[in-house]
Amino acid sequence: MKPVKDNKSNEKIKQKRFLIRDYIIMCVVMAAAAITLLIFSDKSGSVLSVSKNYSLEIILILPAIMIIIGLFSVWIPKEIVIKYIGKTSGIKGIFLSIVLGMLPMGPLYIAFPMAVALLKKGAKISNIIIFISAWACIKLPQELVEIRFMGIEFTLLRLALTIIFVVIMGTIIEKIIRFTEKKD
Repeated sequence: MKPVKDNKSNEKIKQKRFLIRDYIIMCVVMAAAAITLLIFSDKSGSVLSVSKNYSLEIILILPAIMIIIGLFSVWIPKEIVIKYIGKTSGIKGIFLSIVLGMLPMGPLYIAFPMAVALLKKGAKISNIIIFISAWACIKLPQELVEIRFMGIEFTLLRLALTIIFVVIMGTIIEKIIRFTEKKD
């Protein structure tokens, strides 16, 4: 029974360290922002206005996202996530991650809580990277507008290269994460 207690206490210590690290980073960023605003005081009005609008947007959207994530956590069984985008999902998981990333509309910060929920349910890390990258780079309405202005050849080439490099990036990041976890 002793090792279980030690693991829990070690986990709490890690969580406290991460929380302290996050607070330090937040304080450094806020100090840098304050110094920057003091140096470029003529821009402070527009910066504060954009910050206010962005904060209001997050405050209005975040509760709905948290409800959706909560429902996802309850309604979607872990076995389904593992089957379709888990470690053994293969090309099917890559394709599904791209489709899941390119369909939703909205800002990228919505994808991160969804990615965490998928990770907790057993999704493969590379598929999560692909999902987030597809959310950022491949949107169906964006592709239609791009075809209209840039042409079909350009859009298809950019789309193909994006998909190829997103898959490569997801694979590399997953290998790096596995390597660092083994090291620890």
